[in-house]
Amino acid sequence: MRIGIIGVGNIGGTLARLWVRAGHDVTVSNSRGPDTLGNLVDQLGDRAHAGTVEEAAAFGDVVLVSVPFGRYQELPSSGFAGKIVIDTNNYYPQRDGQYAELDDDRSTSSELLAGHLEGARVVKAFNSIFWEHLRDLGRPAGERGRIGLPVSGDDPEAKRVVAGLINEIGFDAVDAGSLALGGRKHQPGTTAYTEDLPTESLQAALR
Repeated sequence: MRIGIIGVGNIGGTLARLWVRAGHDVTVSNSRGPDTLGNLVDQLGDRAHAGTVEEAAAFGDVVLVSVPFGRYQELPSSGFAGKIVIDTNNYYPQRDGQYAELDDDRSTSSELLAGHLEGARVVKAFNSIFWEHLRDLGRPAGERGRIGLPVSGDDPEAKRVVAGLINEIGFDAVDAGSLALGGRKHQPGTTAYTEDLPTESLQAALR
């Protein structure tokens, strides 16, 4: 699969490594331009190359957006139509500034991103795990105690694709529901956030 990655900090960079190891091709990008990503591409090997944000979006069958939430409006709004977009972000007011619609629970960070990226099929995932645990705690399918990762979205096929990408790197995808309802179940402050729950325990917590 071709995966575009926008933002290669802790989560984005970790997923780039895991997906290349799983046999996928990636284009990595950041806000500073492809010339700053040479070392990362060298580490990732032949399945990776650097591009602009627009090039990463155009390249990917799936596009990972892993930028601080407060900067989501800096992303181009076009170029994502029909794309499966994985949103890893969380709203942290102390970092991102105050958003009234999030503070009074009228919306979620993922819904705001979906509204900005015209026509994107947004799936919220990977926001509930520390990057070191994402790197280190993957286990083979069926192994007892395998960690579950919540996934939310409004497009069933997009969620199935994302679930496959999660399974390949050693975790179980657990459907938390729609982008609005499900997203509220695994944002900061919930029982599903950063608890590394085994799949069955996560399913119970999301219920």
